[in-house]
Amino acid sequence: VNDRADMDRQSLIFSGAVAGGLATLLGGGLLVWRWWKTHQSGHAHKHGHSLFNKEDMVEKWMGFQYESPSEYNMTFSFASENALDFPQRCAELCKKHKNDAVLSRALDVGCSVGRISFELATAFDEVVGVDTCKISLGKANLLKSKGEATYKVDIEGQITSERKAIVNPDIDRSRVKFIEADGCNLPSDIGKFGLVIVSNTLHHLPDPKAFLTNVKDLIFPAGILVIIEIYHWHEMMDLPKDRWIAGYTKENGEEVRGFDGLKENLSPNFTLLEEDNMNAVVRFSPRMYNILNCHTTVWKRRMD
Repeated sequence: VNDRADMDRQSLIFSGAVAGGLATLLGGGLLVWRWWKTHQSGHAHKHGHSLFNKEDMVEKWMGFQYESPSEYNMTFSFASENALDFPQRCAELCKKHKNDAVLSRALDVGCSVGRISFELATAFDEVVGVDTCKISLGKANLLKSKGEATYKVDIEGQITSERKAIVNPDIDRSRVKFIEADGCNLPSDIGKFGLVIVSNTLHHLPDPKAFLTNVKDLIFPAGILVIIEIYHWHEMMDLPKDRWIAGYTKENGEEVRGFDGLKENLSPNFTLLEEDNMNAVVRFSPRMYNILNCHTTVWKRRMD
């Protein structure tokens, strides 16, 4: 009996250890994801996310957007350096599909600290970056006026390293302007564009369905829409389910995924030109990274 009791106690201890370990792993993953989903685009939405305005998180986003591959100093083998320079690769995708027959204006929805907007200025006469985070826009405007800005990288605990973000001196920064605005509530006089990019921002908007319905009004006929997304639909996002474009199961059991939602909402006014995946690596510290597999789609606005 005593042996059986000992075995039961050991089993209970082992089960508790396993449960505790799983809780730690899941909790750590949740913390990582909570940081990412709360700060990845630098927004501060009206439907929540007050943490978006924390300056230390904007500092991390500066690193993600402006550090060179050599500065990232990846010492592990489970992610390729091809996953670095994500904002530049987003801009290159836009430039690849730029329609020269349409007015050379680009809109960067969820521009954060501005790297994509600056890169687009190498191909567009005017670039407008919009975001709702004052601190992010402050950094973007500092980079526009000075061409550079310092930020801090977390090393370990209270240890940090100061870095410098530099806009390529060949870029005409006067072509770029930044506006504090929500992607679903843009200024009435913002005008139309030859290209609109929405990079990992759609699931942060207060009403993704409404945005996809109305985005046609922002784009000239034959203009381009680029959507890069991780499709993180979750109630933690403080986004009502009736505004999700995907991430749910219909009554008949059919699953609706992110790409399905895009096609349903965009197909009436857009033609799909390209679909692919784009990897990205976000560094929280030298030993803590988040690897993303972003879905990229490129759409052409149909003629009226």
